[in-house]
This record gives sequence, structure tokens and C-alpha cells, in this order.
Amino acid sequence: MRYTGPKVRLSRRAGVPLTRKAVRYFEERPYPPGEHGRKTNRRQTGDYGLRLMEKQKLRWYYDVSERQMGRYWDLAVRSSGRSGAELVVLLESRLASLVLRAGLAPSIYAARQYVTHGHITVDGRKVDIPSYLVKPGQVIAVREKSRRMQPFVAASEGVYADDRVAPYIDVNHGELRFTLVNRPLREQVVVPVDEQLVVEFYSR
Repeated sequence: MRYTGPKVRLSRRAGVPLTRKAVRYFEERPYPPGEHGRKTNRRQTGDYGLRLMEKQKLRWYYDVSERQMGRYWDLAVRSSGRSGAELVVLLESRLASLVLRAGLAPSIYAARQYVTHGHITVDGRKVDIPSYLVKPGQVIAVREKSRRMQPFVAASEGVYADDRVAPYIDVNHGELRFTLVNRPLREQVVVPVDEQLVVEFYSR
């Protein structure tokens, strides 16, 4: 199942801010949630616990369920590249992930919602599946009738955009449209996870 509780709580459990909103809250409370959070020593976590947490961080960062994560791992293992790097690239190539990365949504949760509610098109056709894997050359845009909604007006002004646009996408915020120029490379994807520990978790 996907986590549907307080999102900042996940960042505090992970030990790193997983969303923009979490940055400020995490600075105020950089310890795990719960009444014993202040007394928890992350450094005492064993090898299994460390690997499990890296897998969870990656899952939470992209907002995927445990079952979905397992499917992506199976695809990554069958690929010709390094399994860990391939896993990150697959997660980054999801439609919801790219909507966030392009600055059309303030969080991965909002990006997922925009897709499922039918506000996003791929090559001019509505796609309401957040896990849809986008291919290089495909054009993603906000539907014409959705563009007057407040969140998309903000997106068109670059409110949600990162300081530096990911090199694998070409974004036009004013037109609420972007193109996946080429498949992401692992070194181009900014994600606070050591995927080698994720590989070790699944390979145990």
C-alpha cells in the first residue's frame, strides 16, 4: 500500500527532507517522529535497518507502493545496466515523477493527483496513469481546459520550478508543456538515496 498519512512525518523517519515543504519542518525537528524520537540514535541502526531505510526512502520519494517497487526492481534486474541505477531511472521516468521534475506540480503527491484527475496529456492524449513510463521524444502538457486552475497558473509562472532544470527535459512553463529529450542518466537524477544499499536489500 502507498502511505497516505502526514508527509512530513515520512521525511523525519527517513532522516532527510523528501519534499520541498518538508525542508522547513525538518530543520525545526530533525529527529524521528513519536514520543521517543529525540532519543533515537540513527547511527545504531544495523546493516539490515540501513538497507531497509534506503529502500523506503526511495519508495517514499517517488510515492510508490511496495508492490510497485518490487515490479520496478524486477525490471531493473532484467535490464543490461546496473540494477540500482536502472531502478532510479525507471522511477524517474514515471509520468508523475516527470510532472514534478518539470515544475508543473509542487510535490510528487500533487503530481500524482493531477495525472489521476485527467489534467495531463502525453502527445496530445489524456493519460491518467501516474506510473506511465514516458519515452524520449514524448510531449507532456496540461490539458487546455485545466490551465486556468490556480495550481497551473502558478506553475506557468515558474513557482514550482527547480533552480536548475533537469538536463533530460525541455520545459516551457509559460505553455505548461515539456518534452522528455532523452532517457535520464543516474548521475543526472537528484535523489537523496544510496541505491547500492537498495540493491543489497533486494539481493539479501
